[in-house]
Amino acid sequence: MNAFGNLGFPVSYVVIAGGGGAGGTLSDLANNTGGGGAGGYRSSVVGESSGGNSSAEPVATLPAGSDSIVAIIVGAGGAAGVSGTAGNNGSPTTFYTITSLGGGFGSFQGGTGNSGGSGGGTNGAGVAGQGSSAGGSGGGGGALEAGGTDGAGEGGDGIASSITGSSVVRGGGGGRGRSGDTSGNFTNGGAGGGGNGTGGNGTPPASRGGNGTANTGGGGGGGGKRSGAGGILPGSGGSGIVIFTIPLQLTATFSGGVTQTSAVVGANRVYTVTETDPGSTVTIG
Repeated sequence: MNAFGNLGFPVSYVVIAGGGGAGGTLSDLANNTGGGGAGGYRSSVVGESSGGNSSAEPVATLPAGSDSIVAIIVGAGGAAGVSGTAGNNGSPTTFYTITSLGGGFGSFQGGTGNSGGSGGGTNGAGVAGQGSSAGGSGGGGGALEAGGTDGAGEGGDGIASSITGSSVVRGGGGGRGRSGDTSGNFTNGGAGGGGNGTGGNGTPPASRGGNGTANTGGGGGGGGKRSGAGGILPGSGGSGIVIFTIPLQLTATFSGGVTQTSAVVGANRVYTVTETDPGSTVTIG
């Protein structure tokens, strides 16, 4: 019997999947390589948003009575493509009955990105309630907004959450890569861990597109190409995260292979889970 007796107990959460990997190019022609889409973003925190700027989901109520054993899996970021290939979708993240889908991969050489929690650039579709689409200029979709909202090729911004007691933005889309761009400018990833895309022929030369930031679900930044040289490698997606709160009267016990921290925020204990093994669980009661 848990501390709430025959009553169910409330659990607020932020569940973010792995971001999509970006695409690369072998072409000297002016074209875009897509940034990866952010991992799907689902939240039940009152007053905050879920992905695609949708309303927060209802607070989860875990079953009454005995301890609840809950599945918890943190999704990895999608691998980047090599020069001339698309990236890979991020992996889903699961907590209890809540699953967020991995971000869509970024395209290569002007192709179409894949759908996912948020869509990969270019034109990858996002999932309603989890993320945004990529748009047409190559930037990956962010949890809050579509790719290209803040400028051509830029990744969409992520969502700010204060579930841990401090405001943190997560779920940014990756910026596009660009070939045949004599400015050599970097294209910004979205706020919230999206990787920057690389420019083309100008300076400074980039070694590769930026990786999405770990544990934000950020999309990877696209790789460009310098004339007469090999393609610049794109970036990988950032891994996901699970953050959940339970009342202080309860305890959480994790299976082996789980990396987590906890802190007291008001009347709740907040757990932040950054890495899990296959089949990981948490027992709450």
